Amino acid sequence: MSIDPDPPAAPRDPDAQLTRKQRRHFLTAAGLGLSAAGLGSAAVYRWMQRTIEIHGGKQVISSVSPRKGKQLILVFLNGGLSHVDTFDPKPKLRDYQDRPASEVLTATEITEPVRMLESPFKTWQRGEAGIWVSELFPNLANIADELCVLRAMQTPAHSHNQAVLMMHNGSERVPLPSIGSWVSYGLGTSNPDLPPYIIFAGDEPYGGSQVWDSNFLPRANQGVRIYPGRHPIDNLVYSTPSLSLHDLERQLLHDANELYAAARPGDHNIQARQKSFETARGLMRVAPEVFDAGDETQETLDLYGIRGDDHQSLAWQCLMARRLVERGVRTVELVNGGTSLYSNWDAHNDIMSHQPKAQALDRPLAALIKDLKRRSLLNDTVLAICTEFGRTPWFNDMQTKTGRNHWTHAFTCLLVGSGVRSGYVHGKTDEFGCYAVENPMDVHDLHATILHLLGIDHRHLTYRYAGRDFRLTDIGGRIPREILA
Repeated sequence: MSIDPDPPAAPRDPDAQLTRKQRRHFLTAAGLGLSAAGLGSAAVYRWMQRTIEIHGGKQVISSVSPRKGKQLILVFLNGGLSHVDTFDPKPKLRDYQDRPASEVLTATEITEPVRMLESPFKTWQRGEAGIWVSELFPNLANIADELCVLRAMQTPAHSHNQAVLMMHNGSERVPLPSIGSWVSYGLGTSNPDLPPYIIFAGDEPYGGSQVWDSNFLPRANQGVRIYPGRHPIDNLVYSTPSLSLHDLERQLLHDANELYAAARPGDHNIQARQKSFETARGLMRVAPEVFDAGDETQETLDLYGIRGDDHQSLAWQCLMARRLVERGVRTVELVNGGTSLYSNWDAHNDIMSHQPKAQALDRPLAALIKDLKRRSLLNDTVLAICTEFGRTPWFNDMQTKTGRNHWTHAFTCLLVGSGVRSGYVHGKTDEFGCYAVENPMDVHDLHATILHLLGIDHRHLTYRYAGRDFRLTDIGGRIPREILA
C-alpha cells in the first residue's frame, strides 16, 4: 500500500534576514489580507491558495493544496452499522453458526460465552467492479461502481458518545471542533446568506451538540442544526410590519454593534456574533426558497421517493442536501438516528432492526448520488457515509441470540464523489470480519483523506489555542493513495 508520509518539519532559522523584495512581498500580502477581511474568508482562502511564503530563502507550501472538491455531504449512521451484514459479507460465519466464539477467535474482548452469528441477509457482487453489497441496499447496489468501500476502518472508542465524537472531531475524550467546522474554517463560505455548515438532526445523536460544535474555532464556523419538518428553522419570518421599519431596526442594530465592538478591540467573539446575525438575516431571505421543493420536477421527487407534503423524511433531507450544496453551503450533514436503541443502528437485540432503517435510507441515498452526478455536482462534492464503529460477528444477547455488540477493530465507511476512486474496495478483514488484516485506516486517516479531497492539507489546517496548534487529525492522519482517482 502506498501511503502519503508526513514530511520532516522544515527547520526554523530565527536569524534569517528578509530581502527587500521579500519584505515588499510580505507587506503586500499583509495589506491584501487586511482588505480581504471585508470580503469574507472565501476571499482569504483564494488568496492563500495562490500564495507561497518565502522564508530564509526557501519556499514553504501554503496551508492549502490546490482545491478539488468544493463541498462535503456527510451522512452519519448513528449507532453502529454492521459491516458483516452490509458491505463486508463473511460466508464463513455460516459454517461456524452457533459455535462458541472463544473456540474460533482469539479476541480478548470475548468475556462471555457468546456464539457466532451468521448474517440473515443475502449478498451479491454488483457492478463491473463486483463489489459485494447486501440485499439491505438494493438501490446502492445498482450504482456500486460509484462507491469506494473502506472495509478496514478502526477506532479506539468503544462507547457511543466517545466513538461519535471521535468520528466527528478526531478525539474520543476532549470536545474539539467538528469536521464541518474545520471545513468551514479552511474553505470559508461561498454564499454569505447561508451558514457554511448545516446539520439535519431530528433526533439528537450521541454526543449531543458537541457533534457540530466549533469549540475554539471562530463561532461563525458553528454548525446550524435543522429540524426536519414544515418549519425547519425557528423565527424564520420577519416580525416587522414594513420593510422601512425593518431597515431602520437593522441600521440601529448595526450602529450599536459597531460602537460596542470599537470599545472592545480584539474580541473575536463579538465579530463572530455579528457574523451570525448577518447570516441569520440572509437565512430569512433565502431559506424559505431553499427548503421548499415546490420547484423540483415530479421526476426528481419520484427519484428520491418523496410523496405528498413531505418535509421530514430521509428522502426530503437528501434532496435538501443537494439543494444546499448547489447554493454554496460547504458542509451538509444528515444524522440518521438518535440515542434511542429503536431509532438508530445499535442492533444489540436483533440485527433484523437494520432492515427498516436501510429501507428508509437506501433509495434517497442512491438518488442523491445520481442527482449530484447528472447535475455535474458530484465532481465538486465529497460524499462520506460513516458510522462510529462496527458490530461483532457473534450475537450479543444470550436470550435473543439475534443481535450484535459494538466492535471497534473493523468496520466499513463509504466515499463517493470528487477525487474518489469509484468502484473500488480498500482494505480487508479476516474471514470472520473481526480484525483488519490489510490496509487498515483509522479515523484520522479518514479525516485526512476527506480534507485532501477538498483540497486541504490536513497537516497545515491548524488553529492556535491554549498555547498549542490544534488540527483535526491531531498528530496522525495518512492518505492511502489507492483510494484517490
